[in-house]
Amino acid sequence: MTVSCIETVIEQFEEMTRDTRRVQRETLRKVLEENADAEYLRNFGLEGRTDEESFKKCVPLCTHQDVQPFIQRIADGDSHSLAILTGKPITSLSLSSGTTQGKPKFIPFNDELFDSTIQIYRTSYAFRSREYPISNGKALQFLYGSKQTITKGGIIATTATTNLFRNSSFKSAMKDIQAQSCSPDAVIFGSDFHQSLYCHLLCGLIYSDEVQFVFSTFAHSIVHSFRTLEKIWEDLCADIRDGVLSERITDPSIRQAVSKILYPNPELADRIYNTCVGSSNWYGIIPQLWPNAKYVSGIMTGSMEPYLKKLRHYAGHLPLMSADYGSSEGWIGANVDPSLPPEEATFAVLPNIGYFEFIPLERPIGEELESSAAVHYIESEPVGLTEVEVGKIYEPVLTNGAGLYRYRLGDVVQIAGFHNSTPKLKFICRRSLLLTINIDKNTEKDLQVSVEEASKLLAEEKLEIVDFTSLVDLSTDPGHYVIFWELSSDTTTEVLNNCANCLDLAFKDGGYVGSRKTNAIGPLELRVLRKGTFHNILDHFLGLGAAVSQFKTPRFVGPSNHQVLQILNRNVVRSYYSTAYGNL
Repeated sequence: MTVSCIETVIEQFEEMTRDTRRVQRETLRKVLEENADAEYLRNFGLEGRTDEESFKKCVPLCTHQDVQPFIQRIADGDSHSLAILTGKPITSLSLSSGTTQGKPKFIPFNDELFDSTIQIYRTSYAFRSREYPISNGKALQFLYGSKQTITKGGIIATTATTNLFRNSSFKSAMKDIQAQSCSPDAVIFGSDFHQSLYCHLLCGLIYSDEVQFVFSTFAHSIVHSFRTLEKIWEDLCADIRDGVLSERITDPSIRQAVSKILYPNPELADRIYNTCVGSSNWYGIIPQLWPNAKYVSGIMTGSMEPYLKKLRHYAGHLPLMSADYGSSEGWIGANVDPSLPPEEATFAVLPNIGYFEFIPLERPIGEELESSAAVHYIESEPVGLTEVEVGKIYEPVLTNGAGLYRYRLGDVVQIAGFHNSTPKLKFICRRSLLLTINIDKNTEKDLQVSVEEASKLLAEEKLEIVDFTSLVDLSTDPGHYVIFWELSSDTTTEVLNNCANCLDLAFKDGGYVGSRKTNAIGPLELRVLRKGTFHNILDHFLGLGAAVSQFKTPRFVGPSNHQVLQILNRNVVRSYYSTAYGNL
């Protein structure tokens, strides 16, 4: 994107956000006009009206559970009504990752969602390029397609990212806002993730002097890639030295595509070898191997925050930049302040990509200073995009052109400020409770805080947590929390006993603390896993058709996720119970 194009995109964004209220009304009118014949809207008696008052009066707030029967009819090819959720037929479905409950959800995907995705990308790219200009180089992108399935009704179902990448307009739409990927398309859409990852790293090293930035959809994928590099760098050097692709690459399309750009380069192989062999702990390996890279980008908020420490280790002095805010259901905001660290990232809502409402969430009297993220919020009537207040917390509600109307996203966001008249959101956490037995309420954020506290004890031993998850064990009486850890190396019983106590005490929710003191909840249990366990969990989800670039480690494993539970339980090597509340 040229400097003039960057400024044009930014000016369009500035102009639109100066009159957010008007743009929101027009956006809702357009969505309702285009989908007036949709059965879902007709059921609520909207009768073609497009004003905000009628819309809110007639159409109720909803969750995925409410719209799932309509989506299932689309998937099954219901011929009684072509316009079930939208005026035009839904041509493809996106699959959520399904890592929490073990079963992915169907989400409608159409041209409107494609267009809003491109607009988000263009906006954030423009602000990012103004802050960190890049020349005509390449991008080291860890991107992966996923398997496509055909539903009973003949509709393609795959991940949202694959729906995007496979759209016939994607390349042309992204041409001026995306550096060319080091990897050929065959690598992105390869049939085997491990072969694709190997070749992403190989292609990135072949073009090491041309790489301008490193990207993947989620921070987890970047960290996983460089953990893999630590293990296979010698093989990659050998390929580059001899100009012959490793025999481990058996996918014909990947092999053919990568072989075209691989040639003997002993000088480059020596440089990579000397860099890697001279790296004692892989700190700053990204700028060492890719000296012209300017930043590392991907979604780094929410469940990705636990990977930031390791990502910073690999990135060295390079800035980490959190990508935009959205979900499989639709996009919401762009990162227009790219210089902020991921922990402080905010996302300016684009008022023309959907109609947005926000449910005010207030803490009950007496819990205003509660440090837990999991208090039971008191909800008020939703307010409009321009009616939110700085500092307050809300749950976003989305209406878009892809068939979702007043759809609750289940997130908690805080209003960090305004960009002109559109709010800038800071992602806080998912609303859903992970850990609850009695009157305790703990979310993913509470679990994350607990693990971070305990990880400080490991840091003193020069250890790190590779990954973690949790469950509620009701097979004991009373029930108790179980935290699973995979560690970078072994440590002593004393250290892990202390970690179990620290984890237990770090849950500050009043319901949990009170229940522990009265033995209504039993001592927290820390289960240490064999090395490679979370890699096995990743492989499990890949086998189900998930894309690694969309993969999120499940932070809580429910009873329905029995296959993941089996992987965890058969890989437990040691177990430690907290004594933080005494021998209750």
